Amino acid sequence: MQMSPHHRDTLHDLLQWRRDVRHFLPDPVDPTAMVRLRRAMDLAPSVGNSRPWRVIEVASPAVRSAIIANFETANTVAAAIYDADRQQDYLALKLAGLRDAPVHLAVFTAADPDEGHGLGRQSMPEMLTYSTVCAIHTLWLAARAENLGLGWVSILDPLAVARALDVPDHWHLTGYLCLGKAAQDDDTPLLHRTDWQQNTGSHWVKR
Repeated sequence: MQMSPHHRDTLHDLLQWRRDVRHFLPDPVDPTAMVRLRRAMDLAPSVGNSRPWRVIEVASPAVRSAIIANFETANTVAAAIYDADRQQDYLALKLAGLRDAPVHLAVFTAADPDEGHGLGRQSMPEMLTYSTVCAIHTLWLAARAENLGLGWVSILDPLAVARALDVPDHWHLTGYLCLGKAAQDDDTPLLHRTDWQQNTGSHWVKR
């Protein structure tokens, strides 16, 4: 299929308006949209076609409460590394939408899946995790195309998440995601708006 300028411009819009969403409306996500998102994730590239991502949709209120408690503990520890002024800025940020997002997804990477037969990961086994990250990014763009927001919660103890969900020992948490309708749209990242960190120059060189 030959791509057109329309495809290029649409992709640019999705990239421009993709945000790491922290503020969600509690509205449920259309089940048919969830099916489309899963199918989009299935199109992501993976090393050796290993497809190592393992996704759990977390619906249990008890497990969600455990994840929120996990985040709050990890967030307190993370805040302690900053000096007083920077710590106040940190604490003013909303770093997770765990309480509001209607959908929680825990995305794990299987450490040695049978799929792919080891192709492409002998010298770089981390390619399995990179494949899962590609799948998450594919999901992120597909969600934006559905007018949904996605937030990646990284301030968590991954081992505690694995225990809360009782997953196999060889599954390692790659991302805990919040999904739902964003409370507002914005093409400017939160960390730009709050003066936490502006984009630095592109580290792309030719040698």
